[in-house]
Parts: sequence; structure tokens; C-alpha cells
Amino acid sequence: MSTVTTPRRSTPGAPGELQSVWLVAEREIGSKLRSKAFVISTAILVVAALASVLWGGFAARDAVGSGIPVAVTSQTQSALSGLEGIEATVADSDDAARALVEDDTVDAALVSGSSNPAFDYTVVVKDGVPGTLLQMLSETPPVESLEPGAGAADVLRYFIALGFGVVFLIAASTFGGTIAQSVVEEKQTRVVEILISAIPVRALLAGKVLGNTILAMAQILLLAAVAVVGLAVTDQIGVLGALGAPIAWFAIFFLFGFVLLASLFAAAAAMVSRQEDIGATTTPITMLVMAPYFLVIFFNDNPVVLTIMSYVPFSAPVGMPLRMYLGDAQWWEPVLSLLILIASCVAAIAIAARIYQNSLLRMGARVKLAEALRG
Repeated sequence: MSTVTTPRRSTPGAPGELQSVWLVAEREIGSKLRSKAFVISTAILVVAALASVLWGGFAARDAVGSGIPVAVTSQTQSALSGLEGIEATVADSDDAARALVEDDTVDAALVSGSSNPAFDYTVVVKDGVPGTLLQMLSETPPVESLEPGAGAADVLRYFIALGFGVVFLIAASTFGGTIAQSVVEEKQTRVVEILISAIPVRALLAGKVLGNTILAMAQILLLAAVAVVGLAVTDQIGVLGALGAPIAWFAIFFLFGFVLLASLFAAAAAMVSRQEDIGATTTPITMLVMAPYFLVIFFNDNPVVLTIMSYVPFSAPVGMPLRMYLGDAQWWEPVLSLLILIASCVAAIAIAARIYQNSLLRMGARVKLAEALRG
């Protein structure tokens, strides 16, 4: 049978609510930073991210250094003026330039004419768009593929989508799981009864969410800094310029998305009293965290799915930055998506606070959701 313990009233001289929130947040941050497993895993994640960026950057720079074979005509030759790392072959005509691409003499050809009024030439490729060449051009020109297939641009899109998905999955699941384990541990050891005799229940919840949000955001910003440094060291200014705004928006979306998920993790964990039962209530939330990762893996080239993802609160931190990188999002779309996410975050916090407060002191059997909401 479930039992309920009534907390004592706050004693005179007890800390205020804001001070209580910060005390709990400090406790969460301190316990995590003292964990060798957390410090080592963070260091490994940072080193792996830096190694990936440096490897990709140096590989791209080596490709530029070896010279990209490109066919041009007398009309399009001026488009490559001033660009280093390109071995230009002047063809007699557009058809001759296309023929050089067909027989693999060159990787691409610049021919006259364009479907975009901003350009007077088109890049012709056989089956894959040379991503390095497009970076070297100030803007992306129209591309005509003689044998359409998965080119460098598709591969780059896939890895950037995978990067957003992996970072969101690791950070949200790691710190969300930490919150859940902390809540159940305090219930199981009855420490929570001592805590809420001194501070309000809502301050305890807010402190846990705040502390883990600070840690999660610090990890996100650290990874962003690693990416910027790696791209700058390898002279990948083009990629850095293209990823700058999406990374910034990813951090903003992640902030509110994580607060939403962290609140739900804490509420779900408060409904059980044993570590073994955590999965019974947190599995649905874990599935919500994993969904964006799998969606961007399988549907990163599907504009309809990405558009839907960018407006669903649980997947917007991944979907919207990816659409911004691809250039598919209008200027007002991230603002609208963020407003939807913030509104969802407020609603989730209100529901989670009610569940948390009504379940925290219920010991024994798992508290049903309807009971937790009813109080």
C-alpha cells in the first residue's frame, strides 16, 4: 500500500524560494562535477568531436590543395578567377566541357546558362556535387547532374543531420536520466522528507531542472566551441559560415526543449519509489528523445518530414536547425517554432510540477498518472 508523509512547515530563518532553487541547483551541479564518470565521458565526447571536425577539415583542405579538375569555356572561365586549388581545363564549347565530365577527365564543368537569374553559368557534374568547389564559390550556383546519385552535398547533409540528432539524444537522455535517478534515490532513502521540510517541493523540482539544464547547456556550448575552433583551424570558413546560424539556433531550441524534457523526467520518476521501476514511467519520454535521432537518419532528405519535425516541440531542436542549414526555412519559421516550443515548455512545467508535488511523498506502489494529476 502507498503511504503519504506530510512535510513539516518551514521553520523561521529558512531560505527563500529563489535561494532554495539555487541551493538545489548547486547540489545537482556539484554532485555531477564530482563524478569521475561524467568528467571522463564529457572529455571523451569533446575529444571525439574535435577529432571528427579536424579530420573532415584537413581532408577537405587536402582535396583543395591537390587541385579540383574543372572544365570551363571562354564564357565561364571568369567565374574561377582568383580561386586557388582548382585545375581549370578550357574546353572549346559547352558540349566539349560536358564530354570531359562524362569521361571522368574532370570532376565538374562550368557551362553557360542558368535557371537562377543571379548566375550566368551552371555547374555540371556526373553523379556527385563537389562540396569543396561549391564552398569556394561565393554562393551556390545551379547544379546539373548527368547521372543523379548521392553526391558530396548529400553526404554532408546526412552527417550534419546526424550530428544534430546525436548531440540532442546524448545530452537529453544523459541529463534526463540523471534527474530521474536523483529523484528516485531521494525517495528511496527518504532524504526527500528532510529536504522538503526546509524548502518547498516546487523549489526542489526547479532546482533539479535548473542545475541539469546548466550542465547540459555547458556541454552543448563546449561542443559548439570545439566545432568552431576545428573549422577555423582547418580553414573551413565556408562551412563555418553556413553552420553558424543553425548551431546558434540549435543551442536556443535545445535550452527550452531540455527544460521541457527535464521537467517530464522528474515528474515521471516521482511516480515510483524504486530504481528498478524508473523505466516503467520514463520510457515514453525516452522514446520522445530518441525519435528526432531516427527521423533525421531516415528522412533527412524529406522536406515534408523535416517541416513537421521543426514544429513539433520534442523534435524542433533538431528539425529546425537542419532546415535552416539546408536553406528550406523562411526567416519567420524559427521564431514561430520557438514560440510554440516555449508555450509547450510552460504547459509541460505546470503539468510536471503537479505530478511531482502529488507523487513525491507517495511511497510503495507506483502512482498512477490519473492519481498524480488529481492529487
